[in-house]
Amino acid sequence: MKRLTLALFQNLSALIALATTAMAFTTEGSAGSKLTVTKIAQFDRPWAMNFISNSELLVTTRPGKLFLVTTDGTRRAVSGVPRVVVGGQGGMGDVVPHPDFAKNGLIYLSFVESRDGGATRGAAVVRGTLVRGNRPALTNLQRIWSQHPHRPGSGHFSHKIAFGPKGSAQAGKLFITSGDRQEQTPAQRWDMALGKIIRLNDDGSVPGNNPFQNKGDLAKSFWTLGHRNLLGIAFDAKGRLWTHEMGPRHGDELNLIKKGRNYGWPVVSMGDNYSGKAIPDHDTRPEFAAPAAFWVPSIAPSGLAIYDGDMFPDWRGDALIGGLVSRALIRVKINGDTAREAERFSWDRRLRDVEQGPDGALWVLEDRKGGRLLRLTAR
Repeated sequence: MKRLTLALFQNLSALIALATTAMAFTTEGSAGSKLTVTKIAQFDRPWAMNFISNSELLVTTRPGKLFLVTTDGTRRAVSGVPRVVVGGQGGMGDVVPHPDFAKNGLIYLSFVESRDGGATRGAAVVRGTLVRGNRPALTNLQRIWSQHPHRPGSGHFSHKIAFGPKGSAQAGKLFITSGDRQEQTPAQRWDMALGKIIRLNDDGSVPGNNPFQNKGDLAKSFWTLGHRNLLGIAFDAKGRLWTHEMGPRHGDELNLIKKGRNYGWPVVSMGDNYSGKAIPDHDTRPEFAAPAAFWVPSIAPSGLAIYDGDMFPDWRGDALIGGLVSRALIRVKINGDTAREAERFSWDRRLRDVEQGPDGALWVLEDRKGGRLLRLTAR
């Protein structure tokens, strides 16, 4: 009987060890770096994440859910989120805590809405107070921004969010990416907040020192223009703002964002139209800001973090980009105002978002149904 009990215990231990091992794997980058990848949780079409403490983060899913997740994988659905319109690229979007979240409990959510039964759609941003506990809830919702105008179709909403870091010139300012809605020309128009980066105060009011004060009331909210579909926005340790955006047929860009600049879309691009018709390159029109780096063929960038942690000291100042088509985590070396790809890590999954954790580990969300939340550490 003792031998049978011992055998059962040994078999059970072996199964537990096998299950634990299956939760983690190693990936090696194209430059030889090795990472240990550990599964934390799994979701139905996750879209974005952000840490709110050393042990908790918020995760959105495109079908319209918000989850409070602990770093050990425990997840609780958050009630009180706005109703979203799901379809195409639309649904629940980004989630970002207020810079003083520890004191005020405010979080900001982006999502897609419709006011006419789905005929037209647009992105919106709300803020609310997060009540934690066994039944977390979002209360006191306030609308901060609406994408104007609403348009037919269900693509290129962008609606990524970032706050200027404390101690920087942009401290407390809210930046929102607003895509061109697949219509191209609105990116150069002053009467449409499409193809723009928006800059607001934390309550949604428009700062008086935004660059375009003489282009109409709507344009007073613009920080830059000439963008396509921006699915990554982040500040570096110097307080500089970076975004990336998907090109048309190739020509994805990483851009250093500077106040009042025009980034050229759809007049110039390092890619071409899907029809095959050529688009002039950036160097033909020097009045438009050129990308710090670009990709041909496309990587389909989604999610952006500028690393400043201790776990990977050689990566400080590097950009980490999730790739959808490229199915890779891409590390980009930034040198002043220019950048170049330095390394790729791939485990053959579309990667939707990437963030730096409080301890310097990297956190990645895989795309689509069954997308995993993964923690990446030095091997």
